[in-house]
Amino acid sequence: MSFLKTQIKGNYVVGEAEAVTALYETGGFGRPRDGSLQLRFVEAAYLLSRNKIEIFKSGKELDFDSFIQFAAQQEDFFELKFIVYKDLKERGYYVQSSATDFRVYPRGGKPGKTSAKSYVYVRSERMPIPFSELTALMNEAQNVRKQFILAVVDEESDITFYDVKRADAVGNFEGGMVLPYPEDVKKKTPAKAVLFKERVILADKETADLLYNRAFFGKMMDEERLLLSLPEAQYLAENGVLELYDMDGKALSLEEFSKSASLIDSEFLKKYTIYKELKEKGFVPKTGFKFGTHFRVYRKVDSLDKIPHSEFLLHVVSLEFEFKLPATSGAIRLANSVRKRMIYAADLGSRREYIEFERIKM
Repeated sequence: MSFLKTQIKGNYVVGEAEAVTALYETGGFGRPRDGSLQLRFVEAAYLLSRNKIEIFKSGKELDFDSFIQFAAQQEDFFELKFIVYKDLKERGYYVQSSATDFRVYPRGGKPGKTSAKSYVYVRSERMPIPFSELTALMNEAQNVRKQFILAVVDEESDITFYDVKRADAVGNFEGGMVLPYPEDVKKKTPAKAVLFKERVILADKETADLLYNRAFFGKMMDEERLLLSLPEAQYLAENGVLELYDMDGKALSLEEFSKSASLIDSEFLKKYTIYKELKEKGFVPKTGFKFGTHFRVYRKVDSLDKIPHSEFLLHVVSLEFEFKLPATSGAIRLANSVRKRMIYAADLGSRREYIEFERIKM
């Protein structure tokens, strides 16, 4: 059997003109350049493993083991990329190397004929991903209308694929509540609510009933008193529904309450920014503690007699946050198992970023 001969030149494996016809035009491998074909190392390794090419370096032929050891010394995480590339090729996709590791073409499409559908970024389960890095890669893909896929290779070389996207850029990130709280409460004099050691208690029966039964704020302590979370109390006070006091009867300004809440919960401020925006978008956010997240979020609650399933789980992070992939994987799997979306949110100052992870099959 006659193999195509190729040479290692710099960061590429280069084939002559016949390789353009045999490999690029037929299989979508590499990129034609000045009458020759440039193959990335991962493409060359795959072709070598399939006995499609021979690879020479300084006149010496390299077998598969020698070549992948050489490639791994030149390219970070080469073996991970090869695992993912091989998997995608064996699934029947046309794949090209790119700045985000791989471009994957839709079924029936190929390089030179159609546009790529997805960018695939490869990561080991051991490697944390900074929030800023992930969002930069995601935005790069979405700015050119490509799907961004994170391929995570685990300890046993199995691959899990995640579709990563801006949750507020897919047309379904609006709640269904016409008003964040009943209009009736705005017509009343602000009700008095007291900050205890960890939560706020509202003892005005009429206001408590309106807030709980009509807008799903808090939880009734008894027939007259409503227990409110710290974000709920801050939000209602900002909107003139409540007046806040401490246990000594001293009125608390919004700034004083926020400071006290931050001493109780060190994450209060970053969580509140997101809570407030979710309310303004028409959602009903409630604690997500039972799911290991900050919030479980309902699109709409019409009646407490028939509370719907929450739409998604949301965890608030900072710009400096790093995704630890085993923990992230667990959160996504839990969300999917209870038929919810998994979203991470960060306050970037001028705007909020909502990132959704969805486990997918390729």
